Amino acid sequence: MKLLRVGTAGQERPALLDDEGTLRDLSGLVPDIDGALLADEAALGRIRTAAGTGGLPALDGAGLRIGPPVARIGKIVCIGLNYHDHARETGAEPPAEPVVFFKAADTVVGPDDTVLVPRGSVKTDWEVELAVVIGRTARYLESAEEGLAHVAGYAVAHDVSEREFQLERGGTWDKGKNCETFNPLGPWLVTADEVGDPQDLSLRLWVNGELKQDGTTAEQIFPVGEVVRYVSRFMTLYPGDVINTGTPAGVALGEPEPKPYLRAGDVVELEISGLGRQRQEFGQA
Repeated sequence: MKLLRVGTAGQERPALLDDEGTLRDLSGLVPDIDGALLADEAALGRIRTAAGTGGLPALDGAGLRIGPPVARIGKIVCIGLNYHDHARETGAEPPAEPVVFFKAADTVVGPDDTVLVPRGSVKTDWEVELAVVIGRTARYLESAEEGLAHVAGYAVAHDVSEREFQLERGGTWDKGKNCETFNPLGPWLVTADEVGDPQDLSLRLWVNGELKQDGTTAEQIFPVGEVVRYVSRFMTLYPGDVINTGTPAGVALGEPEPKPYLRAGDVVELEISGLGRQRQEFGQA
């Protein structure tokens, strides 16, 4: 299933995109798409049944904003340097264990919302990423197979980063990762059964129409199931939590000088096969 949330910011309603591309209203069945729903197999079953029987009312999508596909995200766990090609382009050694950092849930915006270049920023960068949404409480998992079994679904994430704040201002990466609007998510949450193998997805990103990133999740150093297992050894993952699983090669940081960092007025488009497409116009904070 392709689950999404539509409407003005803070007033989104749950919806479903059916196999014919028709937007369907879920608000008569469930209050929202969040961790409580993703952990409720009975409620998900009711959605599948209603979608299969054609019992869901259609929504007119013309002019309708698409919001983040998951509400009330508890935490966003991010994995750094998780693609072999990205590690090579930045001159970094592939990590022996996953590099873990956090983004605050309030960085999340819709897939086509404006992204703000921070005040004083000269190194705002792009990163297309596969987002994993947790569907079952995960703690101390023993195997990658268990990790995959705890995934509710997948989405496109844009892990926008300010490299000067991240790498040159001391401390951890968090200062360059948590600026407002720095985590567009969506358009859809695609349930794990529909995605199949998460290590067989293509990721692409364009800046002002120029292709910058063209990668595949097959390049991940730590695949999805292993990432979920590993993270669960250090923290409890709850339904509705999100893991951004890293970016392939092609970021501004990896280009020769002068690096083409983002400025207000730039347009970034990104997609992952089967998970939809985002488009953001960049503004000034």
